[in-house]
Amino acid sequence: MADLDDIKDGKDWGEDQPADTSRFYLKGAAHYDWGMKARLSRIFNPQSGRTVMLAFDHGYFQGPTTGLERMDLSIAPLAEHADVLMCTRGALRTTIPPESNKPVVLRCSAGNSILSELSNELVGVDIDDAVRLGACAMAAQIYVGAEYEHKSIGNVVKLIDTGARYGIPTMAVTGVGKDMVRDARYFGLATRIAAEIGSQFVKSYYVDEGFEKIVLGCPVPIVIAGGKKLPENEALEMAYRAVDQGAAGVDMGRNVFQSSDPVAMLKSLAAVVHHGKTGAQAYELFQDLQQKAAA
Repeated sequence: MADLDDIKDGKDWGEDQPADTSRFYLKGAAHYDWGMKARLSRIFNPQSGRTVMLAFDHGYFQGPTTGLERMDLSIAPLAEHADVLMCTRGALRTTIPPESNKPVVLRCSAGNSILSELSNELVGVDIDDAVRLGACAMAAQIYVGAEYEHKSIGNVVKLIDTGARYGIPTMAVTGVGKDMVRDARYFGLATRIAAEIGSQFVKSYYVDEGFEKIVLGCPVPIVIAGGKKLPENEALEMAYRAVDQGAAGVDMGRNVFQSSDPVAMLKSLAAVVHHGKTGAQAYELFQDLQQKAAA
């Protein structure tokens, strides 16, 4: 066991040597079974290797937050414009038409609220229900450094183990508490732990300093969270920087459904993630699309 007093920051990141994807296009996935790869191929576009996920799972602990008051009115019309939907089983069954045929990353954690300790979660979906819903992946938070760190990691381990039996990948989400630091060292630790316990991909946050090292140090794909609502140009620039530094896409919620034009925002994110547009170019597209929609 490593001596806790002798942990040193990594130095050799091999920036000039990209991960080997010759046997499968996603980093770290070469040795997965056929079913696992097939589901990942629905989540991550095989041409770009990336994804634009629409997250609207916030209600499981926040309630009817702005933009999610009536998901049948605000979210259902957006489904066709996203690559993947990330949501709870309740939202999926009550809001999203099955004929939309969109891949689903199913939120499988529960047991907390904004009125309580966020890290005190449990696995809230049985694997049988995930299979019934046709989930392409399952998701839960890991709260590294929080009061219930051990429990949250155990939740994700349970999903990984049960998912592996059915060929369903698990996305670990790096949750942070109100008072926890959000820097490259923290997210480098959290994302690496997520990968080491077996998560097939990870959702984390973008940071201005050191994000490329977070990606290099994580042997599975990372998608970035949008976090709090930003002006559209800033959110698109963040997406561009993250992808440019190695992220495999975005999983955004508030920066989409709270946007002045959510459809235009999803299309602009796709321009960044799949077509290599810069943040500035994507914002020009956003403005053009918004003007056409208003005409």
